[in-house]
Amino acid sequence: MQTPQRYDTAHLLARLDRFDLTPFARDLRARVRELLRCGPQDTVVDVGCGGGRAVAEIAAAGPHVVGVDLDQRMLDAARSRHPEADLRLGDAYELPLADASAQGYRAEKVYHSLDDPRSALAEAHRVLAPGGRIVLAGQDWDAYMVDAADSGVTRSILRSYADRMPDARAPRHQRALLLDAGFTGIEVEGSVLVFTDEEVLPMLLALAEAAEEAGAVTAEQAACWAEDQRERAREGRLFAAVPFFVVSAIRP
Repeated sequence: MQTPQRYDTAHLLARLDRFDLTPFARDLRARVRELLRCGPQDTVVDVGCGGGRAVAEIAAAGPHVVGVDLDQRMLDAARSRHPEADLRLGDAYELPLADASAQGYRAEKVYHSLDDPRSALAEAHRVLAPGGRIVLAGQDWDAYMVDAADSGVTRSILRSYADRMPDARAPRHQRALLLDAGFTGIEVEGSVLVFTDEEVLPMLLALAEAAEEAGAVTAEQAACWAEDQRERAREGRLFAAVPFFVVSAIRP
């Protein structure tokens, strides 16, 4: 069962905000809205709505949007930002909506954290009306790329990070899972999010630290790898990238 992770809500919101304001994230949300194809009289559910930015953006065009999140602290933060929004406590396996009550379903950066995506898609099928559209957007974390001097240590660090997730390869499975769940008209789009500036350095250093704690690399290997990334940052030579996929389908 999906359970909320323990984190500092303010810190997570700040991270989300930094990403959400990038041109890549803006374009991603816009593309998801296009694929939902929802009109002013439609209902859209945003699963894992976080701070509510996508809820507010979609609602501004007319649809009724229901934002769902499993963490009450995140919902409280979203309500403080968007007091007019319809925000509800729930998770991907038990959405607080009636059968066939929505014309659109979106989930962004959510499915890699689910341990039972089949059940989540069955729930999406339940709440969507015939002709309703589902759009899933997220990273393939098992294809995370980082330029580093030691490729072997890099693989160990990145694999350790991916292995902590219930489904780091989530986008690879989604076409097949949507077919199994009875969806039709499935389309897959892909792009790559690239980081080359110093803002990614804290995340890279955290990867090395976590891999050491997990026993995936030694303390010496983690320290050398981290210093390599710091040197690249000082010289303007950082490079990290992760593939992003958008998968859409129709509920027949």
